[in-house]
Amino acid sequence: MARSATAVAAQGVVPSTYVRLLYEYLEHQGLDAKKLLKEPPPEAVDRGLGRYPVERWRLLLEKAAARLGDPLLGLHLGRSITPAHFGVIGYVLLACGNLGAALQRLQQYQRLIYDVNPMRYRLEKTSVVLEWGVEQGRPGALADETAIAALVQMARDLTGHAFPPEEVCFVNAAPASLKPYRDHFGCPVKFEQPHTVVRFPQRLLALPLRQPDAALLALLQQQADALLGELPSGDSIEQAVCRCIATQSREGEPTLERVAAALHTTPRTLHRRLEKEGCNFRGLRERTRQRLAEDYLRDPRLRLAEIAQLLGFSEQSAFSRSFRRWTGQSPNAWRRRSLSS
Repeated sequence: MARSATAVAAQGVVPSTYVRLLYEYLEHQGLDAKKLLKEPPPEAVDRGLGRYPVERWRLLLEKAAARLGDPLLGLHLGRSITPAHFGVIGYVLLACGNLGAALQRLQQYQRLIYDVNPMRYRLEKTSVVLEWGVEQGRPGALADETAIAALVQMARDLTGHAFPPEEVCFVNAAPASLKPYRDHFGCPVKFEQPHTVVRFPQRLLALPLRQPDAALLALLQQQADALLGELPSGDSIEQAVCRCIATQSREGEPTLERVAAALHTTPRTLHRRLEKEGCNFRGLRERTRQRLAEDYLRDPRLRLAEIAQLLGFSEQSAFSRSFRRWTGQSPNAWRRRSLSS
């Protein structure tokens, strides 16, 4: 663990996503993560918005690496990350048209995803260069290697391709062997460099992104179910309709016909059952979308256009009009008030 000595009191924070990833990894290794790290794990419902000081993150990594006897923990941990670990933001990245668009979105949200040293993005001849300096200090080898391995793994997961970088550079001291790093990244890896760098061919920017995976969609469904759990219980038909509306919103505007088909009934029968319970489909759709919209607006990483897409609106303007009808406020005004309270 001597390489951690390169760490220099870094400023900044990391998302609870990373800490939760470490807990999951340790549990998969058969260890009691809570006992080892001596603090409770992040709550799954925080959607990665919780923040941990990067120095605290470094200490957690060092404890885990020492217990595992694994100086390559950063590589192993970063490789285990998936888009599902980022909740709604993972869906947003997957919704981008290609890798270039996803990286631009990642740069926009970088302070909310990994707020230590800022990422700089530039083009050099036929290459894309992602670069991090040391303005906010040096978190150390384990923290840096986790972040870069996670970034490369995310690119591989988003595209479904190998995503071979041309070069990876670290500011930290060189390890005993470079081979595990070359094998992991599939390219030359340098240490004791002035900046942390990931360089890859510009042509990879055009790689299309795959569709959201089952785990990510399941996570989104859990979030929707948690919100819908606040509804009065009553007969299960109301809850069932609301859950279908939440699920189908990501694929376009939910209709009575689509929801009825999902519930293996006819639109006419569904209409009668809802009427018997004193409600109607349109009212449930409005209420469900409003609840989801308010939850998404509390996440500052999401643009209004992305929220509109998640709710099944064809245009942002249609979402804004509906939200104003529901609450009497514009989405931006409601968001500012919510985030400031």
